[in-house]
Amino acid sequence: MVVTIVASLPCFLLASPVSHASSTSSLFFTRLSSSARLRLSFAVAPLCSRRAKFMAHSLASANLGLTQPANIEHPKIAFAAIEVDVGEWKGDMLAVGVTEKDMTKDENSKFENSILKKLDGLLGGLLAEASSEEDFTGKTGQSIVLRLPGLGSKRVGLIGLGKPASSPASFFGLGESVAAAAKTAQVNSVAVVLASSEGLSNESELGIASAIASGTVLGIHEDNRYKTESKKSQLKSVDILGLGTGPELEKKLKFAQDVSSAVVFGRELVNSPANVLTPAALAAEASKIASSYSDVLSANILTAEQCKELKMGSYLGVAAASDNPPYFIHLCYKPPSGPIKSKLALVGKGLTFDSGGYNIKTGPGSAIDIMKNDMGGSAAVLGAAKALGQIKPPGVEVHFIVASCENMISGTGMRPGDILTASNGKTIEVTDTDAEGRLTLADALVYACNQGVEKIVDLATLTGACIVALGPSIAGVFTPSDELAKEVFEASDISGEKFWRMPLEESYWESMKSGVADMINAGSREADAITAALFLKQFVDEKVQWMHIDLAGPVWNEKKRVATGFGVSTLVEWVLKNSY
Repeated sequence: MVVTIVASLPCFLLASPVSHASSTSSLFFTRLSSSARLRLSFAVAPLCSRRAKFMAHSLASANLGLTQPANIEHPKIAFAAIEVDVGEWKGDMLAVGVTEKDMTKDENSKFENSILKKLDGLLGGLLAEASSEEDFTGKTGQSIVLRLPGLGSKRVGLIGLGKPASSPASFFGLGESVAAAAKTAQVNSVAVVLASSEGLSNESELGIASAIASGTVLGIHEDNRYKTESKKSQLKSVDILGLGTGPELEKKLKFAQDVSSAVVFGRELVNSPANVLTPAALAAEASKIASSYSDVLSANILTAEQCKELKMGSYLGVAAASDNPPYFIHLCYKPPSGPIKSKLALVGKGLTFDSGGYNIKTGPGSAIDIMKNDMGGSAAVLGAAKALGQIKPPGVEVHFIVASCENMISGTGMRPGDILTASNGKTIEVTDTDAEGRLTLADALVYACNQGVEKIVDLATLTGACIVALGPSIAGVFTPSDELAKEVFEASDISGEKFWRMPLEESYWESMKSGVADMINAGSREADAITAALFLKQFVDEKVQWMHIDLAGPVWNEKKRVATGFGVSTLVEWVLKNSY
């Protein structure tokens, strides 16, 4: 390996991007431009040099359009669980979560619910009167905020929970509604209370408080890094009333904030345009996570040359057409102390832009304009790494793996009909250059298995077919392991994210056979999500429990045209389930 030696230059001045155009003799062999004959070895070079190289490529690409994201500080919200009479709490807004049942009134149009009855009495009956005038019935999505004298708070809000709420999603939605009301009224302090919280178990109280906190943080978040004007949130504190107090609840609220900040991180990765978030920039973000939590996380970033040494022909075939070089990201979490009971891997698809290659995305429905989100799987994986770096769970080793690159078009790119050789020796006939994500994941899965892990979960915006089957809000789950499916679905019950298990029909593999290679990379449109999962299965050791999650739908909010951060929360909960 050759180490680049640069004298008398600070790290941030390293510039000249390295060419990785393929040689004419092989699609998978990397050659260097004359301006960059010395390559940086990530295994040897100091972190400063690594970051400089990442920054060089990031800045070079970002010169397209001269765009750089503004350095915007996220709102800092202080959460506290307290016990105080709702009528005596002092602050800007008291938000009450109410079900349809809570809104029941007697023959005199008075509330029967004890908390609403008390508040209405302090307000001289104006709360009941206003709720009737506004036709507020407690349905999900309904809310009213009133500025009335008579309470310690300046405003009182009623937020609908629908039918008796029991799922994390209901209370997450309550937090989002609180955030929306707080933004509209530009308030600094909010208290949240449930109209009905009697009889809740300690575990339920912890879960509800956590969901409210998460919903509030993520509801407040707006990605304004690329806007010249934006309205800042004024919310500084949120008190949660009636759900208990003490260290356990405070720890749970801190956990919710850690995970939510990681979800925000994942959102902003996906929202970043491809002229800013190149593979080098994504690798730089991964390296930054490792350095921020260096007591538990380490980073190994592989260049194209190093991937060639590992015979990753499938991954490098996809990367070959782009002027932006690929970077293979590997972070490893190890607890600060104690024995390791389980070893896991999280593998995320990391296409920072997908043009489709020679099978270019064209026409209505191609979604080429949002193909910056084709690294949504890697955002979930790196977001989980960030959260776990903060939480530091015991007893578990976790590998975070991303084969990052772009799928572009050039004379050096892979063509339909080309045959790629993956790192496990299997050959793949390329029948569709737009089925590239599975090609990058193939080598990433082989690499994950070589780390000695027992379980792998991969996440990818892999197929439009999964969106057709499950819509925009639900991710498809494919796994031969009932045990692993049970673990992940239990984790999703806590996170509130939606998953649906899909069949892994082995007989469909016949349609993926090639006449000249071991397999093709894409068959007919029929059952495409299933055959894509079956393709990935060919690169997983039979001894390893494996799950593929197709999150092409829920990774993106089409209405708002922003990322959701989907997957981070569930991955964190799954890792925690394996840590004890």
